[in-house]
Amino acid sequence: MALRKGVYVINGIERIIYFDPEKDTLLSVVRRLGLTGAKMGCGFGQCGVCTVLLNGEPVRACVKKMKTIDDYSKIETIEGLGTANNLHPLQLAFIKYGGVQCGYCTPGFILSSLALLRQNPAPTRKEVRDWFTKHNNLCRCTGYKPIVDAVMAAAEVMRGEKPKESLEYEY
Repeated sequence: MALRKGVYVINGIERIIYFDPEKDTLLSVVRRLGLTGAKMGCGFGQCGVCTVLLNGEPVRACVKKMKTIDDYSKIETIEGLGTANNLHPLQLAFIKYGGVQCGYCTPGFILSSLALLRQNPAPTRKEVRDWFTKHNNLCRCTGYKPIVDAVMAAAEVMRGEKPKESLEYEY
């Protein structure tokens, strides 16, 4: 086994990573770094649980081989999105609208949603659902309506139409 060295920008921080080019996937590397938000679901790239952003695009990290990722690529995981004291609007919306049930798929959905809203800040509900279908984001718990509600609400905040406080969960 010959290790390879790569340099990547992970959640805004330049990191030197050593990996096995024949075995390591993007998921195995980010998890080895302690970034455990992305989960192993199906292992075949079909469920979206492992979704992270690679140069702004959602990728299924469980099947993305490290050897195919160029040096200095930007990798975003859920850990780089918000902080406990300053959640991103998507994170707040998923809480408020019940887009989180078991939570296993949630990081993948949030990152996929972020990529969508960066490309299309004002999607329709159908465009949100079509995006999730196209990017293989699956949820077994919510029935998708709360997830789509959350994306639509977060989009309003991200466009500046509503204040971030509108996403605070009311007890």
